[in-house]
Order: sequence, then C-alpha cells, then structure tokens
Amino acid sequence: MHSHRTKEVDSVMMQNLRGSLLVVLFVLGVAFQTHGSSKSNYRSRKHVALFIFGDSFLDAGNNNYINTTALDQANFWPYGETYFKFPTGRFSDGRLVSDFIAEHANLPLIPPFLQPGNTNYLNGANFASAGSGVLVETFKGSVISLKTQARNFKKVATWLKHELGSSDAKIFLSEAVYLFSIGSNDYLSPFLTHSALINSHSPQYVGMIIGNMTSIVKEIYERGARKFAFMNVPPLGCLPGTRILKSKGNGGCLRELSALASLHNQALSEVLLQLENELKGFKYSLYDFNTDLTRRINHPSKYGLKEGKSACCGRGPHRGVYSCGGKRGEKQFQLCYKPTEYLFWDSYHLTQGAYKQLAVRMWGYTPSSPTVRPNTIRDLFQIS
Repeated sequence: MHSHRTKEVDSVMMQNLRGSLLVVLFVLGVAFQTHGSSKSNYRSRKHVALFIFGDSFLDAGNNNYINTTALDQANFWPYGETYFKFPTGRFSDGRLVSDFIAEHANLPLIPPFLQPGNTNYLNGANFASAGSGVLVETFKGSVISLKTQARNFKKVATWLKHELGSSDAKIFLSEAVYLFSIGSNDYLSPFLTHSALINSHSPQYVGMIIGNMTSIVKEIYERGARKFAFMNVPPLGCLPGTRILKSKGNGGCLRELSALASLHNQALSEVLLQLENELKGFKYSLYDFNTDLTRRINHPSKYGLKEGKSACCGRGPHRGVYSCGGKRGEKQFQLCYKPTEYLFWDSYHLTQGAYKQLAVRMWGYTPSSPTVRPNTIRDLFQIS
C-alpha cells in the first residue's frame, strides 16, 4: 500500500516557497555567467549547442508564457518539487530528458525560448510546448505547434547570423544537435476529445503526421541543421491517463492507441533512413522510447522502481485522473511520498528519476544499446 500526503501539503508548500528565492537567485547567477562565457566557449570550437523541439516531454516552461489553460501548464505545485523546489513549467517532479542531455554535453539548463530576458542562444534554445503536435490542428489555440516552433528557430538562426557573422553561424548551426519529441499528442487528442478522426483511417492519419513532420525537419535542415535526435512515441495506450479510458475499466492498456503509436514509430524509422540518403550531411539518432518505457512499465523492479503502472500524482484508478496539483477542474489529488519509486509522475508524464535513466540510454553510456541507433546522442555531439 502506498502512503498519500493530505494535511502535509500546506506545510510542504511553505517550505518550498521559502527556498524558492534562493534557487531563483542561483539560476539567475548561472544565467549571467553563461551569457558572459558563451562566445568564448563557442570560439574554442568545443562548444556544441542544443536546440529542443516538441511536446511536454521536453517543454521546460514555454507554456508559462502563452495564453492557454492549466491542462497544458505545469507552473504550480507539486510540479518541480523534487529538484527545483518550485514549479518551472516542466511536466515532472524535477528535470526532463533534455535537461540531463544538456548536462551530459556540459551545457547549462537550456531555457524556454519564450522566457523573458532570454536573449542569448549560444547554448541553444528550447522551443517545445506541452500539448503540441505535428499537426497545427492538434490542441489548436492552446499550444505552440511544431510549425510555429520551426518559425521561432528561424528567428534564432537570424540572431546567430547577426551575432556571429554568416560564415560562423553556418558552422555553429551545422555542429549543433537538434532534439525532438513530437507526435504523441496527435494521436492522444482524438481519443481525449472523442473525435472519430482516426478510427477508420489510422494508416492514412499516420502518413499525414509523418509527412508533415518530414517537411518541418527538412525546413530546419535548410536553415543549417545537420545532426538530429528523435525520441519515438511511447506506448500511448499504457499511460495511467489512457488506461482509465478502457470501457471495461480493468486497467489494461488501450490497445488501439498503442497500435497507432507502433505504426507511427515504424514509419518514423523508415523516413529517417530516407532522409539520411536524401539529404547531404544528415545524421540522426533514433531513441526507441516506446520499448524502454514498456520494459519499465512491465518490470519496474529491474530498473530500481517499485511502481510502473500508476502515477505518483493524480486521482482514481492508477491515479490516471489528470488532477495533479488540483488546477485542472479536479481539485482532489493524491501524492506519493517517494517519486523516486515511481515511473510515472502524473497521468501522462514521467518522474525525474525515469527521465534520468532514459537520458543515459539516449546519450549512449550503456554498451551497444539496441534502443538507440544508428548514432547515440553522444556521437552526434562529437561528430564535427
């Protein structure tokens, strides 16, 4: 049986708030130091930037600064409680995969592109937006679509040309690594909004998403990008928030949704091979997020976890009701004592501990990992 926090919530909030000012001052200090040292890092030719695109698996807080609802925001307690001690907008109790990748690459935390005062992109930029999809129609009006994220990258590329000069900017952009996690919301949204859009035409729907994604990747390539890293789509029917959609209520996976994820992942694998052959200098790393997450869902103890199916924060069966933080129309929620024992933080997202494990796999510290190919992210950072 797992313990829950109820009366302790207010006192923990006060403790977290007391520590917030010190943490903010520390983060600001790191930011100023980074601003001053970035050019010298770049000039040393050892400096490789990280640009981040996608959805809530990678959003470091862009949705804090757009007109949206709490459904697509995580800027409230208990989000961030494990590491930052205050909410940053990340959909986790702490850091994300992208934060750990930056750490492996000896980069600071990459701030959200929309963060006020963020005007230096020599370490990279994070364009990701929770709820975002490949299709502009996915949660339209509430999120920053991948298409808009690519437009924001264009602004950064222009800034770099002004800052470094055209020739150095071209080298800088070609040496940088471009990390993507996108597609999950394109498949989740029709199920969550009860749309019939994909029920009878799933292969065509997958084709439309892959086609749109390919166009945007090519657009970013045309702006100078050469080294791409992709996370594929997780087993979408096995998340705590989708398990509760099963009509029988037996807590099993929603197979139809996971089947769509598999179709997408197969198509993504094929299109990346095509792009490698078609685009000069195109290098990529494809991380099989789906397989690694499935293993942890089914055998959590093998990975140092106690719970692989239920969320740490939420309500109802598997804590699959998306109520973490009590700001999304559902005020009631339960919170586990030890997020480190859980794979899932809330109905759809992972704990910091889980993201840390996945980042190690993606970076390539594990011997010949079959879930990362044909390059690890470490390879991409080292290829010149």
